[in-house]
Amino acid sequence: MSDQLLFVLKLCLLALLYLFFFRVVRAVWAELRTPSPVVGSAVAAGAAAPAGRRERKAQAKAAKARPQLVVVEPAALAGRGYQLDNEASIGRAAGCQITLDDTYASQIHARVFLRDGQWLVEDLGSTNGTWLNRHKVSGPMVLQRGDRLQIGNTVMELR
Repeated sequence: MSDQLLFVLKLCLLALLYLFFFRVVRAVWAELRTPSPVVGSAVAAGAAAPAGRRERKAQAKAAKARPQLVVVEPAALAGRGYQLDNEASIGRAAGCQITLDDTYASQIHARVFLRDGQWLVEDLGSTNGTWLNRHKVSGPMVLQRGDRLQIGNTVMELR
């Protein structure tokens, strides 16, 4: 083989190696960054329209009820409860409001949040998915009392 061909092959190999490292760093960064909170457009714009007042009243009423997620499975953690505020992130990362010691849970796996007086759950691009009443969560889904939320091997019930 000629020296020029070997040089070109070395450059191609080096480019592939850099591309691989870039993909690894990007995947780690996506796993570690925290999700930004979602704010309704009427509230974010500071609008004082009647719909905005109704929305704030509904959120205040729902916040008074203060539901909690109670672990049902695994048996070793059964009965452990997590009080919900307006938003809670769930995962293995120390920065999550609900920290799970579950190898099948992502660092920042899902979030539970209050919107329009209803509790919703949303998967945050986890590897193994989030399940609500044995249905895969593909977007924000309404979470009601008695519903079961599964993240990895951990099953929690909203009470």
